Amino acid sequence: MNWLTFALMTVVSWGLYGIFLHNGQTAMADKSNALYKSFLFVGLAYFLTAVLAPLGMLLARKSNWSFPLAGMGWSLLAGIVGAVGAFCVLLAFGADGKPGVVMSIVFAGAPIVNAVTAIILHPPAGGLGSIKPQFYLGIVLAALGGCLVTFYKPAPPKPHSVAAQPAPATSVAHQEN
Repeated sequence: MNWLTFALMTVVSWGLYGIFLHNGQTAMADKSNALYKSFLFVGLAYFLTAVLAPLGMLLARKSNWSFPLAGMGWSLLAGIVGAVGAFCVLLAFGADGKPGVVMSIVFAGAPIVNAVTAIILHPPAGGLGSIKPQFYLGIVLAALGGCLVTFYKPAPPKPHSVAAQPAPATSVAHQEN
């Protein structure tokens, strides 16, 4: 598979993440600790996916077990900021944020943070003056897109009212003597 396939698979996975996470949180019986219980299972999923899968791949590929300090440090930092972000999504839900709004803000804002950080860590060859205006337009459009999706998100359906329904008829067996 090529890089675009994997990128699109990530889009789908992360697009579903917030909705599934919110469903997990709301399905926990202990409402006062639902966020933490839900995040515990997110951690278990990370362990299964991010520890066991690469370990299996490294073993299958007969990798050497050399881990340079810089590679370990940056990778650990990436895991920490990813986990903090996931936890903050849950905290946003716990503070009455709706998944469609929270995730719209997250997914519109994250590319902006990524672009700015990338420029700071890896400045363009021609300096900041070499950045084309379309880049800045993209930043503005990402922010605008997040705002538009947040402000004009379709309203959820109204809760179904439980109409008074007649009690089911019970049959009484009559015995004749």
